[in-house]
Amino acid sequence: MSQTLAPRALELPGGGRLPRVGAVDAVALEARAAELAKRSIKRESKLFALDLAIRMMDLTTLEGADTPGKVRALSAKAIRPDPLDPSVPSVAAVCVYPSLVRVARRALAGSTVKVASVATAFPSGQSALDVKLEDVRAAVEAGADEIDMVIDRGAFLSGRIGQVYDEVVAVKDACGAAHLKVILETGELGTYDAVRRASLVAIAGGADFIKTSTGKVAPAATLPVTLCMLEVIRDVHEETGAVIGMKPAGGIRTAKQAIQYLCLVHETLGAEWLTPDLFRFGASSLLNDVLLQLRKQRTGIYRSPDEFTLD
Repeated sequence: MSQTLAPRALELPGGGRLPRVGAVDAVALEARAAELAKRSIKRESKLFALDLAIRMMDLTTLEGADTPGKVRALSAKAIRPDPLDPSVPSVAAVCVYPSLVRVARRALAGSTVKVASVATAFPSGQSALDVKLEDVRAAVEAGADEIDMVIDRGAFLSGRIGQVYDEVVAVKDACGAAHLKVILETGELGTYDAVRRASLVAIAGGADFIKTSTGKVAPAATLPVTLCMLEVIRDVHEETGAVIGMKPAGGIRTAKQAIQYLCLVHETLGAEWLTPDLFRFGASSLLNDVLLQLRKQRTGIYRSPDEFTLD
């Protein structure tokens, strides 16, 4: 492909040139991810990591059967994940469809929990740009603090990189003050080279975060794919000074996995990125296991999973 990136896509909106696309050494990347996944941490660090993982979670409900009652229940859990332990922090955000943003906004009023909304014809991204932008504007007007958009993978995979870039720019503009997370749907991109290229396009277009997956396609988040995207963020930061967030989503279900991802972030980007402002987990099923492990670390007793609600 002779024109993988349009020249304009190599410039950040605020100025500064992005790193070259380059090629990814798949063997080295997977070996590095596997090595970091084996890191062990002491009890005190594990308690900190579990607490941090909760503060980094986006609780999500994106089903056709979603109701206002379900969103209100999820919002209550987001504010107080463990009703028996007020020291457990709130999660970062609750993510819903645009039609339920107002419900979430009211349910979360007075808390620190953000309201996030998927948009741009989630999860396929297959819709006209004006429809996508109306989707975004409706979510922002309803009170969304964050927008999770999906790129048009069909356009990307057929080489229409400029179109993907233009859509990210347009969506970023439609977001106004809301933060923009750009979902690559890495399970459909095929190669690490494509993941790197798509990450750079998203960042050039104005993404505040880049995100692996919608959670609707397998494979979703994996350690090697996440590492690939973290290395793009590192390279962009070193080249331009820009600070971009990262969100792996889908398939992260256990506290052990969450700690592996946190190790990946720490070793690749440093402690500066270990904050909900720059790293999120998109994995609602993860919360209960982290809560169980946190209780076990604090009390020495492993409690029943039935003590927590299923979301």
